[in-house]
Amino acid sequence: MLPLLTEPEKQAHASFIALMQALSYPGRPQRLPAAGQPAFVAIGEALVDLETSYHAPDPELAAAIARTGGRQRPVHEAHYQFYPQLHPAELDSLARAPVGSYLYPDESATLVLGCTLGSGQRLRLSGPGINGAVDVQVGGLPEAFWSLRAETVRYPLGWDIFLVAGDQVLGLPRTTVVEQL
Repeated sequence: MLPLLTEPEKQAHASFIALMQALSYPGRPQRLPAAGQPAFVAIGEALVDLETSYHAPDPELAAAIARTGGRQRPVHEAHYQFYPQLHPAELDSLARAPVGSYLYPDESATLVLGCTLGSGQRLRLSGPGINGAVDVQVGGLPEAFWSLRAETVRYPLGWDIFLVAGDQVLGLPRTTVVEQL
């Protein structure tokens, strides 16, 4: 007999599965159990716990994620970073987000970024989890973000990224090569 899950447990489980599928199959959107700001909260509830740290410049989102027991930290220390809307002025501080070390690459940051899918910058993705290459369109992010990512990723160092649009999430692990078209 399988254990019965409460509604919050079901949502956290569905969010976690969507996130893992998104990283396993970069460029293939997955459905989250919530949309908009609640999607960011659901992702926070699935990933952040007593042993992790997070950064969220939006006070309402930061308060919701604080209920997980995670520790709010500055950008240069936070393992999970939530930006429902990433502003160009935030790129300088985001450049200091942890990328891990060769000894501990798992100490890098995971970025959760709000965007639009299906319009905006055309990108070609290739690498593990992608059969050949896949083209996607991502809007709502500062144009310089993609250059910052390219400068930051030096496998095994770099960020894993979740792009959130409504109830859709698209994963970009640090192993994914991103070309601007």
